[in-house]
Amino acid sequence: MAPRTSGSDEVGEMLAERIAALIVDTAHNAPRSLQKRLGPSEVGDPCERRLTYKLLDWPKANPDQDPAASIIGTGFHTWMEEAFQRKQTTLPDGRPRYKIEERVTVYDSPIKAAVVAGSTDLFDRATGTVWDWKLVGHTSQDEYRRKGPGPQYRTQAHLYGLGQENAGETVKRVAICFVGRYHELRVYVWTEPYNRQVALDGLARLDRIRARLTNTAAAASDYGPGWWPQIPTSEQAKCRFCEWFKPGSTDLTVGCPGIQADRPARHGFESLIA
Repeated sequence: MAPRTSGSDEVGEMLAERIAALIVDTAHNAPRSLQKRLGPSEVGDPCERRLTYKLLDWPKANPDQDPAASIIGTGFHTWMEEAFQRKQTTLPDGRPRYKIEERVTVYDSPIKAAVVAGSTDLFDRATGTVWDWKLVGHTSQDEYRRKGPGPQYRTQAHLYGLGQENAGETVKRVAICFVGRYHELRVYVWTEPYNRQVALDGLARLDRIRARLTNTAAAASDYGPGWWPQIPTSEQAKCRFCEWFKPGSTDLTVGCPGIQADRPARHGFESLIA
């Protein structure tokens, strides 16, 4: 998606295009954008097809997605990191209360690509709570308030809990803080007790997806047009944010058309209408 630019004159237009190109190039070449293995934020993605594309490092149908929301979110995370660094205190045992943006290993493996690791936004040792910050639009925030965080974010929260547990911490709760992008501050926090099984279930599902790829490769099969339809997607998938979303595609090797709406049921008398 090409960024929209405008200027007050020809010079302004040229400068706008250059700045937009700089922003897009920097965003798409950031370490998070270039990572090939799955992180905790992706493991719970309800769409197995998207996970499969990513695990295979499949050519993207739309690699130049608008990075604006991601950039703003990264800036917000940096702001929160600095805020808690200023609020840092020491516990009676001498340890810092907050672990801020510290990397944890959720699942270790001798195969580098199979390691699941990432940075926890915040772990509060005083309450045993793993925190994750989400900067979202008002429509999304209202939806999370009504329906909860969904399988992807919920799995992510518990995976980070497992990562902190692996690091020797006592984890009691997970929490996702949804901050709305408004002209006024609106905050919604979803939280529940930490459940190791939620994290293990997410990792087990990822293992099944990897096994499918391994079995296909072992059978000397390719990942051709006839193979991809067996990879399920999900009604909970957010297709428009997927790098492999290609509306109208009939060949899954070049892109996925996304969730197809069911056609209205036919009643048998349509042919009577000429």
